[in-house]
Amino acid sequence: MRSMTGFGCGEAELDGNKLTCELRALNHRFLDVRVRMPEELQSHAFFVEQLARERLSRGRFDIGVRLEDGAGAARFSIARARAVYQSLLELRDELAPGTEVPVSALASLPELLVEGRRANTAGLEQSLDAAFAAALGRLDAMREREGHALARELTERLTVLRALSADAKVLSHGAAERQLGRLRERVGRLLADANAAPEPGRLETELALIADRSDVTEELVRLGSHFDQFQALLSEREPVGRRLEFLLQEMSREANTLGSKSQDVKLSHLVVEIKSQLEKIREQVQNVE
Repeated sequence: MRSMTGFGCGEAELDGNKLTCELRALNHRFLDVRVRMPEELQSHAFFVEQLARERLSRGRFDIGVRLEDGAGAARFSIARARAVYQSLLELRDELAPGTEVPVSALASLPELLVEGRRANTAGLEQSLDAAFAAALGRLDAMREREGHALARELTERLTVLRALSADAKVLSHGAAERQLGRLRERVGRLLADANAAPEPGRLETELALIADRSDVTEELVRLGSHFDQFQALLSEREPVGRRLEFLLQEMSREANTLGSKSQDVKLSHLVVEIKSQLEKIREQVQNVE
Protein backbone atom coordinates (compact mmCIF):
# COMPACT_ATOMS: atom_id res chain seq x y z
CA MET A 1 0.00 0.00 0.00
CA ARG A 2 1.28 3.45 -0.90
CA SER A 3 0.53 6.99 0.13
CA MET A 4 -0.68 9.45 -2.50
CA THR A 5 1.78 12.19 -1.48
CA GLY A 6 5.47 12.36 -2.26
CA PHE A 7 8.27 13.78 -4.40
CA GLY A 8 10.77 12.30 -6.82
CA CYS A 9 13.46 13.76 -9.07
CA GLY A 10 15.21 12.04 -11.98
CA GLU A 11 17.86 13.04 -14.50
CA ALA A 12 19.01 11.94 -17.95
CA GLU A 13 21.56 13.16 -20.48
CA LEU A 14 20.58 14.72 -23.79
CA ASP A 15 23.35 15.79 -26.22
CA GLY A 16 25.65 16.76 -23.38
CA ASN A 17 22.88 18.63 -21.56
CA LYS A 18 21.13 17.60 -18.36
CA LEU A 19 17.42 16.80 -18.57
CA THR A 20 15.70 16.92 -15.17
CA CYS A 21 12.22 15.65 -14.33
CA GLU A 22 10.53 16.49 -11.02
CA LEU A 23 7.41 14.61 -9.99
CA ARG A 24 5.17 15.79 -7.14
CA ALA A 25 2.18 13.74 -5.99
CA LEU A 26 -0.78 15.13 -4.04
CA ASN A 27 -4.11 13.79 -2.81
CA HIS A 28 -6.85 13.59 -5.40
CA ARG A 29 -9.85 11.35 -5.83
CA PHE A 30 -9.06 10.59 -9.47
CA LEU A 31 -6.00 10.81 -11.75
CA ASP A 32 -5.00 14.39 -12.56
CA VAL A 33 -1.74 14.98 -14.49
CA ARG A 34 -0.25 18.44 -15.06
CA VAL A 35 2.94 18.96 -17.09
CA ARG A 36 5.24 22.01 -17.16
CA MET A 37 8.00 22.11 -19.76
CA PRO A 38 10.28 24.77 -21.30
CA GLU A 39 9.08 26.34 -24.51
CA GLU A 40 11.54 24.48 -26.71
CA LEU A 41 10.24 21.13 -25.40
CA GLN A 42 6.56 22.06 -25.18
CA SER A 43 5.66 19.96 -28.21
CA HIS A 44 6.58 16.85 -26.17
CA ALA A 45 4.33 17.68 -23.20
CA PHE A 46 1.70 15.22 -24.41
CA PHE A 47 4.35 12.47 -24.57
CA VAL A 48 5.24 13.07 -20.92
CA GLU A 49 1.57 13.16 -19.93
CA GLN A 50 1.00 9.79 -21.61
CA LEU A 51 4.00 8.35 -19.74
CA ALA A 52 2.37 9.44 -16.51
CA ARG A 53 -1.09 8.12 -17.35
CA GLU A 54 0.32 4.72 -18.30
CA ARG A 55 2.23 4.31 -15.03
CA LEU A 56 0.18 6.19 -12.44
CA SER A 57 -3.27 5.48 -11.08
CA ARG A 58 -4.76 7.83 -8.48
CA GLY A 59 -3.81 11.31 -7.30
CA ARG A 60 -2.75 14.66 -8.66
CA PHE A 61 0.71 14.70 -10.25
CA ASP A 62 2.65 17.89 -11.09
CA ILE A 63 5.47 17.11 -13.52
CA GLY A 64 8.19 19.67 -14.20
CA VAL A 65 10.86 19.20 -16.88
CA ARG A 66 14.05 21.29 -17.24
CA LEU A 67 16.82 21.18 -19.83
CA GLU A 68 20.13 22.66 -18.76
CA ASP A 69 23.36 23.21 -20.70
CA GLY A 70 26.26 21.13 -19.60
CA ALA A 71 28.18 24.32 -18.77
CA GLY A 72 25.13 25.81 -17.11
CA ALA A 73 25.36 29.07 -19.10
CA ALA A 74 22.74 30.68 -21.32
CA ARG A 75 23.54 31.15 -25.01
CA PHE A 76 23.38 34.90 -25.53
CA SER A 77 23.02 35.92 -29.19
CA ILE A 78 24.73 39.18 -30.16
CA ALA A 79 23.11 39.00 -33.60
CA ARG A 80 19.67 38.85 -32.05
CA ALA A 81 20.50 41.74 -29.72
CA ARG A 82 21.52 43.92 -32.70
CA ALA A 83 18.36 43.02 -34.61
CA VAL A 84 16.12 43.73 -31.61
CA TYR A 85 17.79 47.08 -30.87
CA GLN A 86 17.49 48.12 -34.54
CA SER A 87 13.79 47.25 -34.45
CA LEU A 88 13.38 49.38 -31.32
CA LEU A 89 15.03 52.34 -33.09
CA GLU A 90 12.73 51.98 -36.09
CA LEU A 91 9.71 51.84 -33.78
CA ARG A 92 11.00 54.96 -31.99
CA ASP A 93 11.31 56.84 -35.27
CA GLU A 94 7.75 55.91 -36.14
CA LEU A 95 6.10 56.62 -32.81
CA ALA A 96 8.27 59.14 -30.97
CA PRO A 97 11.05 60.64 -33.10
CA GLY A 98 13.97 62.03 -31.11
CA THR A 99 13.28 59.90 -28.04
CA GLU A 100 16.33 58.22 -26.56
CA VAL A 101 16.42 54.40 -26.69
CA PRO A 102 19.02 53.17 -24.15
CA VAL A 103 20.82 49.91 -24.76
CA SER A 104 19.69 48.86 -21.26
CA ALA A 105 16.18 48.46 -22.71
CA LEU A 106 17.36 45.11 -24.08
CA ALA A 107 17.62 43.78 -20.51
CA SER A 108 13.83 43.65 -20.30
CA LEU A 109 13.69 41.31 -23.32
CA PRO A 110 15.93 38.39 -22.31
CA GLU A 111 13.82 35.78 -24.08
CA LEU A 112 14.52 37.49 -27.41
CA LEU A 113 18.29 37.49 -26.88
CA VAL A 114 18.89 33.87 -25.94
CA GLU A 115 19.20 31.22 -28.61
CA GLY A 116 16.80 28.32 -28.26
CA ARG A 117 18.39 24.99 -27.42
CA ARG A 118 18.35 22.62 -30.34
CA ALA A 119 17.63 19.33 -28.65
CA ASN A 120 18.11 16.09 -30.55
CA THR A 121 14.48 15.21 -31.27
CA ALA A 122 15.36 11.59 -32.05
CA GLY A 123 16.78 11.01 -28.57
CA LEU A 124 14.57 13.41 -26.66
CA GLU A 125 11.72 11.00 -25.95
CA GLN A 126 14.18 8.34 -24.79
CA SER A 127 15.76 10.85 -22.38
CA LEU A 128 12.35 12.03 -21.17
CA ASP A 129 11.35 8.41 -20.53
CA ALA A 130 14.57 7.75 -18.57
CA ALA A 131 14.28 10.91 -16.46
CA PHE A 132 10.60 10.25 -15.74
CA ALA A 133 11.29 6.62 -14.78
CA ALA A 134 14.03 7.71 -12.35
CA ALA A 135 11.74 10.34 -10.80
CA LEU A 136 8.89 7.83 -10.51
CA GLY A 137 11.18 5.29 -8.82
CA ARG A 138 12.16 7.79 -6.13
CA LEU A 139 8.56 8.97 -5.76
CA ASP A 140 7.32 5.39 -5.31
CA ALA A 141 10.00 4.68 -2.70
CA MET A 142 8.87 7.70 -0.70
CA ARG A 143 5.17 6.83 -1.09
CA GLU A 144 5.79 3.25 0.02
CA ARG A 145 7.53 4.44 3.21
CA GLU A 146 4.56 6.68 3.98
CA GLY A 147 2.19 3.88 3.00
CA HIS A 148 3.75 1.52 5.57
CA ALA A 149 3.20 4.15 8.26
CA LEU A 150 -0.43 4.58 7.16
CA ALA A 151 -0.96 0.82 7.17
CA ARG A 152 0.30 0.61 10.77
CA GLU A 153 -2.06 3.35 11.91
CA LEU A 154 -5.03 1.85 10.05
CA THR A 155 -4.27 -1.56 11.55
CA GLU A 156 -4.29 -0.06 15.04
CA ARG A 157 -7.66 1.59 14.44
CA LEU A 158 -8.99 -1.65 12.98
CA THR A 159 -7.95 -3.41 16.19
CA VAL A 160 -9.96 -0.85 18.16
CA LEU A 161 -12.96 -1.46 15.90
CA ARG A 162 -12.74 -5.22 16.41
CA ALA A 163 -12.71 -4.71 20.19
CA LEU A 164 -15.72 -2.39 20.02
CA SER A 165 -17.55 -4.89 17.80
CA ALA A 166 -16.79 -7.68 20.28
CA ASP A 167 -18.18 -5.57 23.13
CA ALA A 168 -21.28 -4.84 21.05
CA LYS A 169 -21.76 -8.56 20.47
CA VAL A 170 -21.68 -9.22 24.23
CA LEU A 171 -24.18 -6.44 24.93
CA SER A 172 -26.48 -7.56 22.14
CA HIS A 173 -26.64 -11.15 23.46
CA GLY A 174 -30.26 -11.74 24.51
CA ALA A 175 -31.30 -8.26 23.33
CA ALA A 176 -34.33 -9.58 21.44
CA GLU A 177 -35.57 -11.48 24.50
CA ARG A 178 -35.13 -8.44 26.72
CA GLN A 179 -36.95 -6.27 24.20
CA LEU A 180 -39.78 -8.82 24.03
CA GLY A 181 -40.09 -8.75 27.83
CA ARG A 182 -40.25 -4.95 27.89
CA LEU A 183 -42.89 -4.93 25.15
CA ARG A 184 -45.03 -7.52 26.96
CA GLU A 185 -44.91 -5.46 30.15
CA ARG A 186 -45.77 -2.20 28.39
CA VAL A 187 -48.61 -3.66 26.30
CA GLY A 188 -49.97 -5.45 29.38
CA ARG A 189 -50.28 -2.15 31.23
CA LEU A 190 -51.98 -0.50 28.28
CA LEU A 191 -54.50 -3.34 27.93
CA ALA A 192 -55.23 -3.30 31.65
CA ASP A 193 -55.89 0.45 31.57
CA ALA A 194 -58.16 0.03 28.56
CA ASN A 195 -59.85 -3.05 30.04
CA ALA A 196 -59.33 -4.84 26.71
CA ALA A 197 -58.29 -8.33 25.69
CA PRO A 198 -56.27 -9.03 22.50
CA GLU A 199 -56.88 -11.89 20.11
CA PRO A 200 -55.20 -15.01 21.54
CA GLY A 201 -51.75 -15.60 19.97
CA ARG A 202 -51.93 -12.56 17.69
CA LEU A 203 -50.41 -10.15 20.18
CA GLU A 204 -47.56 -12.52 21.03
CA THR A 205 -46.73 -12.93 17.32
CA GLU A 206 -46.65 -9.18 16.71
CA LEU A 207 -44.51 -8.56 19.79
CA ALA A 208 -42.08 -11.26 18.71
CA LEU A 209 -41.73 -9.70 15.25
CA ILE A 210 -41.04 -6.27 16.73
CA ALA A 211 -38.49 -7.68 19.18
CA ASP A 212 -36.75 -9.61 16.41
CA ARG A 213 -36.04 -6.36 14.58
CA SER A 214 -33.69 -5.39 17.43
CA ASP A 215 -31.42 -8.37 16.71
CA VAL A 216 -28.08 -7.02 15.44
CA THR A 217 -26.32 -10.35 14.87
CA GLU A 218 -26.27 -10.01 11.07
CA GLU A 219 -24.84 -6.48 11.20
CA LEU A 220 -22.03 -7.56 13.54
CA VAL A 221 -21.19 -10.56 11.35
CA ARG A 222 -20.99 -8.37 8.25
CA LEU A 223 -18.85 -5.82 10.09
CA GLY A 224 -16.41 -8.59 11.01
CA SER A 225 -16.24 -9.69 7.39
CA HIS A 226 -15.55 -6.12 6.25
CA PHE A 227 -12.79 -5.80 8.87
CA ASP A 228 -11.09 -8.93 7.48
CA GLN A 229 -11.27 -7.68 3.90
CA PHE A 230 -9.96 -4.26 4.93
CA GLN A 231 -7.01 -5.82 6.77
CA ALA A 232 -6.13 -7.98 3.75
CA LEU A 233 -6.05 -4.94 1.45
CA LEU A 234 -3.52 -3.16 3.68
CA SER A 235 -0.81 -5.61 2.59
CA GLU A 236 -1.54 -5.29 -1.15
CA ARG A 237 1.06 -3.68 -3.43
CA GLU A 238 -1.51 -2.66 -6.03
CA PRO A 239 -3.56 0.59 -5.61
CA VAL A 240 -6.26 -0.11 -3.02
CA GLY A 241 -7.59 3.34 -2.10
CA ARG A 242 -10.91 3.03 -3.91
CA ARG A 243 -11.56 -0.46 -2.57
CA LEU A 244 -10.82 0.72 0.95
CA GLU A 245 -13.26 3.60 0.47
CA PHE A 246 -15.95 1.17 -0.71
CA LEU A 247 -15.44 -1.05 2.34
CA LEU A 248 -15.67 1.99 4.60
CA GLN A 249 -19.01 2.88 3.03
CA GLU A 250 -20.26 -0.63 3.76
CA MET A 251 -18.97 -0.47 7.34
CA SER A 252 -20.72 2.87 7.88
CA ARG A 253 -23.95 1.41 6.51
CA GLU A 254 -23.77 -1.50 8.96
CA ALA A 255 -22.93 0.86 11.84
CA ASN A 256 -25.94 3.04 10.99
CA THR A 257 -28.23 0.00 10.95
CA LEU A 258 -26.70 -1.17 14.20
CA GLY A 259 -27.49 2.19 15.79
CA SER A 260 -31.06 2.28 14.51
CA LYS A 261 -31.77 -1.20 15.89
CA SER A 262 -30.12 -0.65 19.24
CA GLN A 263 -32.48 -0.43 22.23
CA ASP A 264 -29.66 -0.48 24.79
CA VAL A 265 -27.99 2.73 25.99
CA LYS A 266 -24.55 1.13 26.37
CA LEU A 267 -24.80 -0.40 22.91
CA SER A 268 -25.79 2.98 21.47
CA HIS A 269 -22.66 4.51 23.01
CA LEU A 270 -20.54 1.77 21.43
CA VAL A 271 -22.08 2.50 18.04
CA VAL A 272 -21.16 6.18 18.41
CA GLU A 273 -17.54 5.18 19.11
CA ILE A 274 -17.53 2.79 16.13
CA LYS A 275 -18.69 5.62 13.87
CA SER A 276 -16.01 7.92 15.30
CA GLN A 277 -13.27 5.37 14.53
CA LEU A 278 -14.62 4.85 11.01
CA GLU A 279 -14.47 8.59 10.36
CA LYS A 280 -10.84 8.74 11.53
CA ILE A 281 -10.01 5.84 9.22
CA ARG A 282 -11.78 7.61 6.34
CA GLU A 283 -9.55 10.66 6.80
CA GLN A 284 -6.44 8.48 6.47
CA VAL A 285 -7.74 6.42 3.54
CA GLN A 286 -8.02 9.65 1.55
CA ASN A 287 -4.19 9.61 1.54
CA VAL A 288 -3.98 6.08 0.12
CA GLU A 289 -3.32 5.47 -3.58
